[in-house]
Amino acid sequence: MKRLIAVFALCSLPALAADMGKPVKLMGYIGDSKCGATHNTASADPTCVTKCIAGGAKPVFIDDEKKQVWAIDNPDAIKGDEGKPVTVIATTDTAAMSVHITKVAKVGKAAPTGSTMKMD
Repeated sequence: MKRLIAVFALCSLPALAADMGKPVKLMGYIGDSKCGATHNTASADPTCVTKCIAGGAKPVFIDDEKKQVWAIDNPDAIKGDEGKPVTVIATTDTAAMSVHITKVAKVGKAAPTGSTMKMD
């Protein structure tokens, strides 16, 4: 019985690893861990986000479509984009609800759901 449990555990590891290695394109905005998605608009107020981060809150990525809050494991990648609508290329860790952002593209307004954007 212990061997069977061990086999099932080992078989599930590739599924977890696949979630963490494939870059995805996400549209949303940079918020903060204090306010999260409570701004309920296409983007957060940059002044509020900057103030909260300066006060100790962590920067987060808010998925525009799903209103999900993702921790950013490399916050230096979004410096200067606090409170702004962005499209990012990132690897996700759904178990930890965190993203590792590799590329950021600013958008004038929040990009409509399902739109495409060239990432140079």
